[in-house]
Amino acid sequence: MNTVDSSLFGLPEEILQTLTDENQKAITRLLNHKPVAFDFTPYPQKRLAAVLVLLYEKAGRIQVLLTTRSKTLRSHPGQTALPGGKCDVDDENVLSTALREAYEEVGLPLDYQKIHPLCILRPFVSLYGLLVSPVVCFLSDASLVDNLVASESEVERIFEHPLEAIINPNILNEEGSSEVAQSLLAEKGSDDWPYADDLHNTTDSDWIDGSKYRMHRFRSKAYAIKGLTSDILIKTAEVAYGQEPTYDRWAPGQFKSFLNIASLMEMFDRSRERYTSVRADTEGSRSASQEHLHKN
Repeated sequence: MNTVDSSLFGLPEEILQTLTDENQKAITRLLNHKPVAFDFTPYPQKRLAAVLVLLYEKAGRIQVLLTTRSKTLRSHPGQTALPGGKCDVDDENVLSTALREAYEEVGLPLDYQKIHPLCILRPFVSLYGLLVSPVVCFLSDASLVDNLVASESEVERIFEHPLEAIINPNILNEEGSSEVAQSLLAEKGSDDWPYADDLHNTTDSDWIDGSKYRMHRFRSKAYAIKGLTSDILIKTAEVAYGQEPTYDRWAPGQFKSFLNIASLMEMFDRSRERYTSVRADTEGSRSASQEHLHKN
């Protein structure tokens, strides 16, 4: 998998100047973002994936494009996601992967001149041990979003969410009265938002080798934004707005440093090996028991 040519990143000044002052600053921070270098060479291509964080300005705010996955999919059915998936052998780099997946899932045109790559964030580790690279791009023609078409086999719904609300959920109440703002979101107590909290919910759980993980959930127009998607958007918003979230980001004992990623991957592999070994032993014992029953 090749690195992305740095000359592909950028946003013409005349486009930047059309944005609000605050949004100009946010996009400029993303353009200037340089993640810590990470060596992907030890990992086979089947362990690599990419997602597209597509941003655009609408009603004075930076929005991010999101989808809800089809309920017929085997993994994460019905959940909110960023367009993306595993890297194919024909993909030149993670930018190619992210754009190809967006084309397949929501019909985002390939080689569209109004999609401007801004940066690539450091990789995230998925539940299945994939190294996921978030590719952040800016769409200078927001009207295109209204013409996107969801893939029937992969996507149930296309929607948007204010990026800043990921680090400060309460800005959703600034659009008007709290009641009016929340009426535009998923109904409280519904399957999409079954939590008592108005806008943001967290739970802490054990993860790999005794580490902890804090699950963040954000109320949206559709299913809750959570898990890997929320983690990626928190990082995107932190970079864009140059500030920490208004809530406690980390669980006690949770990995925070990018330098822990390689160690995390190693621990994930060890955990998977132990699981495979235990499963093999269990199935072997079951087979032996069944053979004994047949003999008697």
